[in-house]
Amino acid sequence: MKSAEKVENHITNWLKTYLKNARMEGFVVGISGGIDSAVTSTLCARTGHQVLCLEMPIQQETNQDNRAKNHIKWLKENYSNVTSERLNLDTVFSSFLDILPPTEDADVQFLSLANTRARFRMSSLYYFAGLKNYLVAGTGNKVEDFGVGFYTKYGDGGVDLSPIADLNKTQVFALGKHLGVIESIQNAAPTDGLWGDDRTDEDQLGATYPELEWAMEAHENRLEKDQFSERQKIVFDLYLKHHQRNQHKMLPIPVCEIPAEFL
Repeated sequence: MKSAEKVENHITNWLKTYLKNARMEGFVVGISGGIDSAVTSTLCARTGHQVLCLEMPIQQETNQDNRAKNHIKWLKENYSNVTSERLNLDTVFSSFLDILPPTEDADVQFLSLANTRARFRMSSLYYFAGLKNYLVAGTGNKVEDFGVGFYTKYGDGGVDLSPIADLNKTQVFALGKHLGVIESIQNAAPTDGLWGDDRTDEDQLGATYPELEWAMEAHENRLEKDQFSERQKIVFDLYLKHHQRNQHKMLPIPVCEIPAEFL
């Protein structure tokens, strides 16, 4: 990143302009304990407008929960326009589990339930957004949102605006360092926190973010695979698998157009 300060100023000005044009009064951000939500919430705070940070643990791993709490504490100490709420969704999630019919495919159910967690959180964010006339600020970055589609449709993908979605993960980390985000978050391995354990994004995706960012660029530039090392070939194939499988998230919802003569 050539100038973190210029990127910071550009995003905060964009946020302020969007908020004004939308005639809304502030932002609500889900805080996970990861770098993306930390950077997004800090940028929103730096606009000077009201920011509600929402913690929504669901059987959360302790380290993730502690990082989220400490980040909010740091924000409140530095920005008087930041408030917070904590919704423990354990009971909601458990009640949902109790009414589900039995299934024989435990692995598929586990994935579906991970996405369900994200959708419960989205509903919670929009409850407070509606209550306060706020916008839901998304926390997705470029490689997740437009490269591998590593998010939940109508979960963390359900937002009003995306401040950092044109930044790669490594650029988000660089911006977080510039903004002074707490070191425990800067040093934490990225994770979506949807599984109730300590698995990382790399565990799920099969490659690091720098590798996936390289693959995204290689794909966009139509590079030939015969130029790649053996590891690069593996990463490129992983990237393509995720990219192609998750097109349904990244493309507009398809509409069946009815021929005029039928109407």
